[in-house]
Amino acid sequence: MYRVPRTRVFVKEEEFALPPLGALVALASGTLTEDMKGIIAVTDQFRKEYPKMLEEHKQILEALKRLSVAARQEKRYEVAHFADKLILHAQTEEQVLYPASLMVGEYLKAKLR
Repeated sequence: MYRVPRTRVFVKEEEFALPPLGALVALASGTLTEDMKGIIAVTDQFRKEYPKMLEEHKQILEALKRLSVAARQEKRYEVAHFADKLILHAQTEEQVLYPASLMVGEYLKAKLR
């Protein structure tokens, strides 16, 4: 069975970007607890890593775009579709998930400090 290698970007996403999003359900319902202070440290570290992650994403996107073009030239439309979906996924992370994660940290700073 083939396993997708865990890239540095993937590890950083799991470590810094995704955990703060787990608090959104509670925050959306108005629940704010002292133990959420731990999320602030995670988002502070994420903010430091953010520019590097975006640069790594840029490199990944360039490779996916080349893959999509090459796949279309080879009439491998399923591969092109896959690459296009990954491009969309990366753009969603950059435009929605990452900023939302950072905003969770900023919100918690304002409310808990």
